[in-house]
Amino acid sequence: MPGGTWSPTEVKVRPGFYLNFVAAAAEAIKPGARGVVGIPVRASWGPIRQFVEIGSEAELVTAYGSDVSDGVTAYRIGRLALLGGAKTLLAYRIADANAAKASITLTDSNATPTNVLVLRTKYEGERGNTFKVTTRTNPVDPAKQDILLYEGTALLRTFTFATGTGGIDNAVAAVNGDTGNAWVTAEKLVDGNGVLAAVTSSPFAGGNSGIAALANIDYTDAMTAFEAREFDLFALDGPGSSALQTAVVGWIARIRSEGKGVIAVMGGTTADDADPAAGNARSAGFNHEGVVNVITSAVLDGATYASGDAAAYVAGLIAGRRLTETITYAGTPFEDVSPRLTNTQVVEALRSGSLVLIHDGRQVKVEQGINTLTVLREGQNSQWKKIKAVRIMDAINADLLRAASDSYIGKVPNTDDGRAALLSAMKAYMDVLVSEGAIARDYKVYLDPAYPNPAPDEVYVRWEASIVDAMEKIYGTFVVTG
Repeated sequence: MPGGTWSPTEVKVRPGFYLNFVAAAAEAIKPGARGVVGIPVRASWGPIRQFVEIGSEAELVTAYGSDVSDGVTAYRIGRLALLGGAKTLLAYRIADANAAKASITLTDSNATPTNVLVLRTKYEGERGNTFKVTTRTNPVDPAKQDILLYEGTALLRTFTFATGTGGIDNAVAAVNGDTGNAWVTAEKLVDGNGVLAAVTSSPFAGGNSGIAALANIDYTDAMTAFEAREFDLFALDGPGSSALQTAVVGWIARIRSEGKGVIAVMGGTTADDADPAAGNARSAGFNHEGVVNVITSAVLDGATYASGDAAAYVAGLIAGRRLTETITYAGTPFEDVSPRLTNTQVVEALRSGSLVLIHDGRQVKVEQGINTLTVLREGQNSQWKKIKAVRIMDAINADLLRAASDSYIGKVPNTDDGRAALLSAMKAYMDVLVSEGAIARDYKVYLDPAYPNPAPDEVYVRWEASIVDAMEKIYGTFVVTG
Protein backbone atom coordinates (compact mmCIF):
# COMPACT_ATOMS: atom_id res chain seq x y z
CA MET A 1 0.00 0.00 0.00
CA PRO A 2 1.35 3.49 -0.80
CA GLY A 3 2.31 5.89 1.94
CA GLY A 4 5.21 8.17 2.74
CA THR A 5 5.50 11.89 3.22
CA TRP A 6 3.15 14.48 1.79
CA SER A 7 2.89 18.24 1.52
CA PRO A 8 -0.13 20.55 1.67
CA THR A 9 0.32 21.36 -2.04
CA GLU A 10 0.38 17.72 -3.13
CA VAL A 11 -2.77 15.73 -3.81
CA LYS A 12 -2.21 11.98 -3.69
CA VAL A 13 -3.65 9.89 -6.50
CA ARG A 14 -3.45 6.38 -5.08
CA PRO A 15 -5.61 5.40 -2.08
CA GLY A 16 -3.41 5.27 1.01
CA PHE A 17 -2.60 6.48 4.51
CA TYR A 18 -0.13 9.37 4.34
CA LEU A 19 1.89 10.65 7.27
CA ASN A 20 3.46 14.08 7.49
CA PHE A 21 6.32 13.65 9.94
CA VAL A 22 7.31 16.97 11.43
CA ALA A 23 9.44 17.31 14.52
CA ALA A 24 6.44 17.76 16.85
CA ALA A 25 4.86 14.50 15.71
CA ALA A 26 7.67 12.02 15.95
CA GLU A 27 6.14 9.04 17.73
CA ALA A 28 3.34 6.57 17.75
CA ILE A 29 3.89 2.88 17.31
CA LYS A 30 3.78 -0.39 19.03
CA PRO A 31 7.23 -1.47 20.24
CA GLY A 32 8.54 -4.70 18.82
CA ALA A 33 11.45 -6.36 17.12
CA ARG A 34 12.36 -4.52 13.94
CA GLY A 35 15.10 -7.00 13.39
CA VAL A 36 15.60 -7.58 9.65
CA VAL A 37 18.92 -6.52 8.08
CA GLY A 38 19.17 -6.57 4.29
CA ILE A 39 22.60 -7.10 2.71
CA PRO A 40 23.60 -7.87 -0.90
CA VAL A 41 26.41 -10.43 -0.71
CA ARG A 42 29.06 -12.09 -2.86
CA ALA A 43 29.46 -15.82 -2.47
CA SER A 44 30.96 -18.96 -3.98
CA TRP A 45 27.75 -20.89 -3.33
CA GLY A 46 24.02 -20.31 -2.99
CA PRO A 47 21.14 -19.03 -5.11
CA ILE A 48 21.88 -16.00 -7.28
CA ARG A 49 19.55 -12.99 -7.35
CA GLN A 50 17.24 -14.61 -4.85
CA PHE A 51 16.46 -13.65 -1.27
CA VAL A 52 17.44 -15.97 1.56
CA GLU A 53 16.20 -15.39 5.11
CA ILE A 54 18.83 -16.42 7.63
CA GLY A 55 18.40 -16.56 11.39
CA SER A 56 21.61 -18.18 12.61
CA GLU A 57 25.22 -18.79 11.70
CA ALA A 58 24.39 -22.42 10.92
CA GLU A 59 21.74 -21.30 8.44
CA LEU A 60 24.24 -18.86 6.95
CA VAL A 61 26.72 -21.69 6.33
CA THR A 62 24.00 -23.87 4.83
CA ALA A 63 22.95 -21.11 2.47
CA TYR A 64 26.33 -19.78 1.33
CA GLY A 65 29.06 -21.89 2.88
CA SER A 66 31.82 -20.61 5.14
CA ASP A 67 34.17 -19.40 2.41
CA VAL A 68 36.17 -16.31 3.40
CA SER A 69 38.48 -16.15 0.38
CA ASP A 70 39.14 -12.86 -1.42
CA GLY A 71 36.04 -11.35 -2.90
CA VAL A 72 33.61 -13.60 -1.01
CA THR A 73 31.63 -11.71 1.63
CA ALA A 74 28.49 -13.69 2.51
CA TYR A 75 29.80 -15.55 5.55
CA ARG A 76 32.18 -12.86 6.81
CA ILE A 77 29.71 -9.98 6.66
CA GLY A 78 26.55 -11.99 7.33
CA ARG A 79 28.09 -13.36 10.53
CA LEU A 80 28.73 -9.81 11.75
CA ALA A 81 25.09 -8.81 11.22
CA LEU A 82 23.90 -11.86 13.15
CA LEU A 83 26.49 -11.30 15.85
CA GLY A 84 25.13 -7.77 16.26
CA GLY A 85 21.74 -9.18 17.11
CA ALA A 86 19.74 -9.11 13.88
CA LYS A 87 16.68 -11.32 14.17
CA THR A 88 16.88 -12.07 10.45
CA LEU A 89 19.54 -11.51 7.82
CA LEU A 90 17.83 -10.94 4.47
CA ALA A 91 20.64 -11.81 2.05
CA TYR A 92 20.66 -11.41 -1.72
CA ARG A 93 23.55 -12.92 -3.64
CA ILE A 94 24.81 -10.88 -6.56
CA ALA A 95 26.95 -12.28 -9.37
CA ASP A 96 28.21 -11.27 -12.81
CA ALA A 97 27.57 -12.96 -16.13
CA ASN A 98 30.55 -15.29 -15.70
CA ALA A 99 28.93 -17.19 -12.82
CA ALA A 100 28.87 -20.90 -13.68
CA LYS A 101 28.13 -24.24 -12.05
CA ALA A 102 30.87 -26.85 -11.66
CA SER A 103 30.29 -30.26 -13.20
CA ILE A 104 31.78 -33.65 -13.95
CA THR A 105 30.90 -36.07 -16.74
CA LEU A 106 30.93 -39.79 -15.98
CA THR A 107 31.28 -42.59 -18.53
CA ASP A 108 29.98 -46.13 -18.66
CA SER A 109 32.17 -49.23 -18.24
CA ASN A 110 32.27 -50.27 -21.91
CA ALA A 111 35.62 -51.06 -23.45
CA THR A 112 35.04 -47.90 -25.47
CA PRO A 113 33.60 -45.62 -22.78
CA THR A 114 30.59 -43.43 -23.53
CA ASN A 115 29.68 -40.26 -21.67
CA VAL A 116 26.44 -41.18 -19.93
CA LEU A 117 25.90 -38.96 -16.88
CA VAL A 118 26.59 -35.36 -15.91
CA LEU A 119 26.69 -34.32 -12.28
CA ARG A 120 26.29 -30.56 -11.88
CA THR A 121 26.39 -28.42 -8.74
CA LYS A 122 23.10 -26.91 -7.67
CA TYR A 123 24.59 -23.44 -7.50
CA GLU A 124 27.12 -21.42 -9.45
CA GLY A 125 30.43 -20.85 -7.73
CA GLU A 126 33.99 -21.93 -7.15
CA ARG A 127 33.04 -23.96 -4.12
CA GLY A 128 31.82 -26.60 -6.57
CA ASN A 129 35.37 -27.05 -7.86
CA THR A 130 36.25 -28.62 -4.50
CA PHE A 131 33.71 -31.43 -5.02
CA LYS A 132 34.95 -34.89 -6.02
CA VAL A 133 33.29 -38.12 -7.05
CA THR A 134 34.15 -41.75 -6.45
CA THR A 135 32.12 -44.57 -8.00
CA ARG A 136 32.20 -48.15 -6.77
CA THR A 137 30.27 -51.40 -6.65
CA ASN A 138 27.99 -51.35 -3.64
CA PRO A 139 29.72 -53.44 -0.94
CA VAL A 140 26.45 -55.08 0.14
CA ASP A 141 24.72 -55.67 -3.21
CA PRO A 142 26.97 -56.21 -6.26
CA ALA A 143 23.99 -55.48 -8.55
CA LYS A 144 24.13 -51.88 -7.39
CA GLN A 145 26.62 -49.04 -7.56
CA ASP A 146 27.42 -46.13 -5.28
CA ILE A 147 28.25 -42.56 -6.25
CA LEU A 148 30.18 -41.00 -3.37
CA LEU A 149 30.20 -37.19 -3.32
CA TYR A 150 33.03 -35.48 -1.44
CA GLU A 151 33.92 -31.91 -0.63
CA GLY A 152 37.66 -32.13 -0.30
CA THR A 153 38.08 -35.20 1.91
CA ALA A 154 34.71 -34.87 3.64
CA LEU A 155 32.01 -37.27 2.44
CA LEU A 156 28.83 -35.30 1.73
CA ARG A 157 26.49 -37.98 0.36
CA THR A 158 26.30 -41.51 -1.00
CA PHE A 159 23.83 -42.27 -3.82
CA THR A 160 23.04 -45.95 -4.42
CA PHE A 161 21.27 -47.25 -7.52
CA ALA A 162 20.64 -50.48 -9.42
CA THR A 163 22.83 -51.04 -12.49
CA GLY A 164 22.08 -52.77 -15.80
CA THR A 165 19.09 -51.92 -17.95
CA GLY A 166 17.88 -48.46 -16.95
CA GLY A 167 20.92 -48.06 -14.72
CA ILE A 168 21.63 -44.45 -15.70
CA ASP A 169 17.99 -43.52 -15.15
CA ASN A 170 18.27 -45.13 -11.73
CA ALA A 171 21.37 -43.07 -11.00
CA VAL A 172 19.58 -39.85 -11.98
CA ALA A 173 16.64 -40.78 -9.77
CA ALA A 174 18.93 -41.59 -6.85
CA VAL A 175 20.63 -38.20 -7.05
CA ASN A 176 17.71 -35.96 -7.92
CA GLY A 177 15.22 -37.77 -5.71
CA ASP A 178 17.33 -37.55 -2.57
CA THR A 179 15.69 -34.86 -0.43
CA GLY A 180 18.83 -34.60 1.68
CA ASN A 181 20.98 -33.79 -1.33
CA ALA A 182 21.77 -30.08 -1.18
CA TRP A 183 24.75 -30.14 -3.53
CA VAL A 184 24.32 -31.66 -7.00
CA THR A 185 21.87 -32.59 -9.73
CA ALA A 186 22.20 -35.38 -12.28
CA GLU A 187 21.42 -35.41 -16.00
CA LYS A 188 21.41 -38.47 -18.26
CA LEU A 189 23.15 -38.14 -21.60
CA VAL A 190 22.59 -41.64 -23.00
CA ASP A 191 21.83 -45.09 -21.60
CA GLY A 192 25.21 -46.71 -22.30
CA ASN A 193 25.56 -50.14 -20.74
CA GLY A 194 23.92 -49.07 -17.48
CA VAL A 195 27.09 -49.37 -15.39
CA LEU A 196 29.34 -46.44 -14.48
CA ALA A 197 33.08 -46.73 -14.98
CA ALA A 198 35.01 -46.79 -11.71
CA VAL A 199 36.61 -43.47 -10.76
CA THR A 200 38.32 -42.31 -7.61
CA SER A 201 38.24 -38.73 -6.37
CA SER A 202 37.53 -37.27 -9.81
CA PRO A 203 37.10 -33.51 -9.42
CA PHE A 204 34.33 -31.22 -10.58
CA ALA A 205 35.47 -28.29 -12.72
CA GLY A 206 34.20 -25.10 -14.32
CA GLY A 207 32.66 -23.43 -11.27
CA ASN A 208 32.84 -19.63 -11.32
CA SER A 209 31.55 -17.43 -8.50
CA GLY A 210 30.79 -14.47 -10.75
CA ILE A 211 32.65 -11.93 -8.62
CA ALA A 212 35.49 -10.56 -10.74
CA ALA A 213 33.33 -8.41 -13.04
CA LEU A 214 30.79 -7.17 -10.49
CA ALA A 215 30.01 -3.45 -10.77
CA ASN A 216 27.95 -0.87 -8.93
CA ILE A 217 24.97 -1.60 -11.16
CA ASP A 218 24.79 -5.09 -9.67
CA TYR A 219 24.34 -3.51 -6.25
CA THR A 220 21.82 -0.93 -7.43
CA ASP A 221 19.85 -3.69 -9.17
CA ALA A 222 19.88 -5.57 -5.85
CA MET A 223 18.61 -2.45 -4.08
CA THR A 224 15.71 -2.28 -6.52
CA ALA A 225 14.89 -5.91 -5.70
CA PHE A 226 15.00 -5.12 -1.97
CA GLU A 227 12.24 -2.55 -2.39
CA ALA A 228 9.68 -5.33 -2.78
CA ARG A 229 10.70 -6.91 0.55
CA GLU A 230 10.22 -5.97 4.19
CA PHE A 231 13.41 -5.08 6.05
CA ASP A 232 14.50 -2.49 8.59
CA LEU A 233 18.25 -1.96 8.22
CA PHE A 234 20.48 -2.08 5.16
CA ALA A 235 24.22 -2.52 4.81
CA LEU A 236 26.64 -3.16 2.00
CA ASP A 237 28.93 -6.19 2.15
CA GLY A 238 31.95 -3.96 2.61
CA PRO A 239 32.97 -0.30 2.24
CA GLY A 240 31.83 0.11 -1.35
CA SER A 241 32.98 2.86 -3.67
CA SER A 242 32.15 6.52 -3.10
CA ALA A 243 29.79 6.38 -6.09
CA LEU A 244 27.99 3.34 -4.69
CA GLN A 245 27.64 4.93 -1.26
CA THR A 246 26.17 8.04 -2.88
CA ALA A 247 23.70 5.81 -4.72
CA VAL A 248 22.72 4.15 -1.43
CA VAL A 249 22.09 7.52 0.24
CA GLY A 250 19.91 8.65 -2.66
CA TRP A 251 18.03 5.36 -2.62
CA ILE A 252 17.43 5.53 1.13
CA ALA A 253 16.18 9.11 0.85
CA ARG A 254 13.74 8.10 -1.89
CA ILE A 255 12.30 4.96 -0.33
CA ARG A 256 11.93 6.70 3.02
CA SER A 257 9.97 9.49 1.34
CA GLU A 258 7.74 6.75 -0.09
CA GLY A 259 7.00 5.35 3.35
CA LYS A 260 9.60 2.59 3.63
CA GLY A 261 11.43 3.31 6.88
CA VAL A 262 14.84 1.76 6.29
CA ILE A 263 18.09 2.92 7.87
CA ALA A 264 21.36 2.26 6.02
CA VAL A 265 24.65 1.74 7.85
CA MET A 266 27.87 2.30 5.93
CA GLY A 267 31.56 2.83 6.55
CA GLY A 268 34.94 3.10 4.88
CA THR A 269 38.15 1.19 4.24
CA THR A 270 40.92 0.63 6.77
CA ALA A 271 42.87 3.37 4.97
CA ASP A 272 39.92 5.73 5.46
CA ASP A 273 39.65 4.74 9.10
CA ALA A 274 43.28 5.67 9.76
CA ASP A 275 42.26 9.32 9.33
CA PRO A 276 39.10 10.21 11.28
CA ALA A 277 38.76 13.38 9.21
CA ALA A 278 38.08 11.22 6.14
CA GLY A 279 35.24 9.44 7.92
CA ASN A 280 33.82 12.71 9.20
CA ALA A 281 33.87 14.14 5.69
CA ARG A 282 31.93 11.09 4.54
CA SER A 283 29.34 11.70 7.27
CA ALA A 284 28.97 15.33 6.21
CA GLY A 285 28.38 14.22 2.65
CA PHE A 286 25.64 11.79 3.73
CA ASN A 287 23.84 14.17 6.14
CA HIS A 288 20.64 12.15 6.42
CA GLU A 289 18.62 10.75 9.31
CA GLY A 290 18.28 7.45 7.47
CA VAL A 291 22.04 6.94 7.07
CA VAL A 292 24.53 5.92 9.78
CA ASN A 293 28.28 6.17 9.11
CA VAL A 294 30.83 4.11 11.06
CA ILE A 295 34.36 5.56 10.99
CA THR A 296 36.49 3.18 13.08
CA SER A 297 37.84 -0.28 12.26
CA ALA A 298 37.27 -3.09 14.74
CA VAL A 299 39.24 -6.20 15.70
CA LEU A 300 37.51 -9.55 16.19
CA ASP A 301 39.29 -12.87 16.73
CA GLY A 302 42.53 -11.18 15.74
CA ALA A 303 41.20 -10.01 12.37
CA THR A 304 40.71 -6.33 11.57
CA TYR A 305 37.38 -5.34 10.04
CA ALA A 306 37.19 -2.01 8.24
CA SER A 307 34.38 0.29 9.30
CA GLY A 308 32.61 -0.62 6.05
CA ASP A 309 32.57 -4.23 7.27
CA ALA A 310 31.78 -3.38 10.89
CA ALA A 311 28.77 -1.47 9.55
CA ALA A 312 26.99 -4.83 9.18
CA TYR A 313 27.52 -5.48 12.89
CA VAL A 314 26.15 -2.04 13.78
CA ALA A 315 23.14 -2.66 11.53
CA GLY A 316 22.52 -5.91 13.40
CA LEU A 317 22.99 -4.15 16.73
CA ILE A 318 20.38 -1.52 15.84
CA ALA A 319 17.99 -4.15 14.51
CA GLY A 320 18.29 -6.22 17.66
CA ARG A 321 17.35 -3.38 20.01
CA ARG A 322 13.85 -2.70 21.25
CA LEU A 323 12.41 0.63 20.18
CA THR A 324 12.86 1.92 23.72
CA GLU A 325 16.57 1.08 23.74
CA THR A 326 19.47 3.08 22.40
CA ILE A 327 22.77 1.69 21.15
CA THR A 328 24.69 4.40 23.02
CA TYR A 329 27.40 2.71 25.10
CA ALA A 330 26.28 -0.70 23.89
CA GLY A 331 28.98 -3.29 24.48
CA THR A 332 30.34 -5.30 21.56
CA PRO A 333 32.35 -8.52 21.16
CA PHE A 334 35.19 -6.69 19.43
CA GLU A 335 38.59 -6.91 21.07
CA ASP A 336 39.88 -3.51 20.00
CA VAL A 337 39.31 -0.60 17.65
CA SER A 338 41.62 1.04 15.14
CA PRO A 339 42.49 3.75 15.65
CA ARG A 340 41.72 4.46 19.29
CA LEU A 341 40.49 8.04 19.02
CA THR A 342 41.45 10.80 21.44
CA ASN A 343 38.77 12.71 23.33
CA THR A 344 39.13 15.60 20.90
CA GLN A 345 38.72 13.27 17.91
CA VAL A 346 35.64 11.62 19.43
CA VAL A 347 34.02 14.99 20.07
CA GLU A 348 34.72 16.10 16.50
CA ALA A 349 33.35 12.84 15.16
CA LEU A 350 30.11 13.21 17.12
CA ARG A 351 29.71 16.78 15.93
CA SER A 352 30.19 15.51 12.37
CA GLY A 353 27.48 12.87 12.68
CA SER A 354 29.89 9.92 12.76
CA LEU A 355 29.28 6.72 14.68
CA VAL A 356 32.38 5.83 16.67
CA LEU A 357 33.47 2.59 18.29
CA ILE A 358 35.64 3.23 21.35
CA HIS A 359 37.70 1.13 23.74
CA ASP A 360 36.95 2.29 27.26
CA GLY A 361 39.81 0.35 28.79
CA ARG A 362 37.67 -2.74 29.38
CA GLN A 363 35.68 -3.34 26.24
CA VAL A 364 34.70 -1.92 22.87
CA LYS A 365 31.48 0.12 22.92
CA VAL A 366 29.43 2.34 20.67
CA GLU A 367 30.09 5.92 21.75
CA GLN A 368 26.66 7.30 20.79
CA GLY A 369 23.73 6.08 18.70
CA ILE A 370 23.60 8.89 16.14
CA ASN A 371 23.05 9.13 12.41
CA THR A 372 24.74 11.47 9.92
CA LEU A 373 22.15 14.25 10.08
CA THR A 374 23.86 17.48 11.13
CA VAL A 375 22.20 20.13 8.94
CA LEU A 376 18.51 20.01 9.82
CA ARG A 377 15.87 20.33 7.14
CA GLU A 378 12.59 22.18 7.60
CA GLY A 379 10.41 20.58 10.26
CA GLN A 380 13.27 18.72 11.96
CA ASN A 381 14.88 19.16 15.35
CA SER A 382 17.79 17.56 17.19
CA GLN A 383 15.79 14.38 17.91
CA TRP A 384 16.11 13.47 14.24
CA LYS A 385 19.83 13.00 14.81
CA LYS A 386 19.22 10.05 17.15
CA ILE A 387 18.91 6.52 15.75
CA LYS A 388 16.40 5.62 18.47
CA ALA A 389 14.07 8.50 17.61
CA VAL A 390 14.19 7.77 13.89
CA ARG A 391 13.42 4.11 14.51
CA ILE A 392 10.35 5.08 16.50
CA MET A 393 9.19 7.38 13.69
CA ASP A 394 9.72 4.58 11.21
CA ALA A 395 7.83 2.16 13.42
CA ILE A 396 4.90 4.56 13.68
CA ASN A 397 4.78 4.86 9.92
CA ALA A 398 4.96 1.12 9.30
CA ASP A 399 2.50 0.04 11.98
CA LEU A 400 -0.13 2.71 11.35
CA LEU A 401 0.05 2.10 7.62
CA ARG A 402 -0.50 -1.57 8.26
CA ALA A 403 -3.34 -0.94 10.71
CA ALA A 404 -5.03 1.52 8.36
CA SER A 405 -4.72 -0.89 5.46
CA ASP A 406 -6.08 -3.83 7.42
CA SER A 407 -8.92 -2.14 9.26
CA TYR A 408 -9.86 1.28 7.91
CA ILE A 409 -9.10 2.13 4.28
CA GLY A 410 -12.01 1.11 2.13
CA LYS A 411 -13.80 -0.39 5.15
CA VAL A 412 -14.87 2.47 7.43
CA PRO A 413 -17.23 5.25 6.27
CA ASN A 414 -15.76 8.75 6.37
CA THR A 415 -18.32 10.02 8.88
CA ASP A 416 -18.04 11.57 12.31
CA ASP A 417 -18.38 8.10 13.83
CA GLY A 418 -15.83 6.60 11.45
CA ARG A 419 -13.29 9.32 12.12
CA ALA A 420 -13.89 9.01 15.87
CA ALA A 421 -13.21 5.28 15.63
CA LEU A 422 -9.96 5.95 13.76
CA LEU A 423 -8.78 8.47 16.36
CA SER A 424 -9.72 6.15 19.19
CA ALA A 425 -7.68 3.32 17.70
CA MET A 426 -4.69 5.59 17.21
CA LYS A 427 -4.89 6.81 20.79
CA ALA A 428 -4.96 3.23 22.05
CA TYR A 429 -1.88 2.62 19.96
CA MET A 430 -0.15 5.64 21.48
CA ASP A 431 -1.05 4.38 24.96
CA VAL A 432 1.01 1.28 24.26
CA LEU A 433 3.98 3.48 23.49
CA VAL A 434 3.46 5.39 26.71
CA SER A 435 3.35 2.19 28.73
CA GLU A 436 6.58 1.02 27.10
CA GLY A 437 8.35 4.30 27.87
CA ALA A 438 8.75 5.35 24.25
CA ILE A 439 6.68 8.56 24.43
CA ALA A 440 5.46 10.88 27.17
CA ARG A 441 1.89 10.78 28.46
CA ASP A 442 1.01 14.27 27.21
CA TYR A 443 0.51 13.17 23.60
CA LYS A 444 -2.35 14.40 21.44
CA VAL A 445 -4.13 12.85 18.46
CA TYR A 446 -6.78 14.90 16.71
CA LEU A 447 -8.21 15.92 13.35
CA ASP A 448 -5.93 18.55 11.84
CA PRO A 449 -7.75 21.94 11.99
CA ALA A 450 -5.55 23.22 9.16
CA TYR A 451 -7.73 21.21 6.78
CA PRO A 452 -11.34 22.05 7.74
CA ASN A 453 -12.86 21.00 4.43
CA PRO A 454 -11.22 17.77 3.28
CA ALA A 455 -12.48 15.86 0.26
CA PRO A 456 -15.07 13.14 0.99
CA ASP A 457 -12.40 10.41 0.88
CA GLU A 458 -9.73 12.23 2.92
CA VAL A 459 -8.93 12.37 6.63
CA TYR A 460 -6.19 14.61 8.06
CA VAL A 461 -4.87 13.50 11.45
CA ARG A 462 -2.30 15.31 13.59
CA TRP A 463 -0.10 13.82 16.29
CA GLU A 464 1.80 15.69 18.96
CA ALA A 465 4.12 13.65 21.15
CA SER A 466 7.41 13.86 23.00
CA ILE A 467 9.97 11.12 22.58
CA VAL A 468 11.41 9.71 25.79
CA ASP A 469 15.15 9.68 25.31
CA ALA A 470 17.65 7.55 27.20
CA MET A 471 20.12 8.88 29.75
CA GLU A 472 23.28 9.64 27.82
CA LYS A 473 24.89 12.40 29.89
CA ILE A 474 25.00 12.28 33.67
CA TYR A 475 26.46 15.28 35.48
CA GLY A 476 27.48 14.76 39.09
CA THR A 477 28.91 16.98 41.78
CA PHE A 478 31.00 15.38 44.49
CA VAL A 479 31.10 17.42 47.66
CA VAL A 480 33.66 16.64 50.34
CA THR A 481 32.38 17.79 53.74
CA GLY A 482 33.96 18.31 57.10
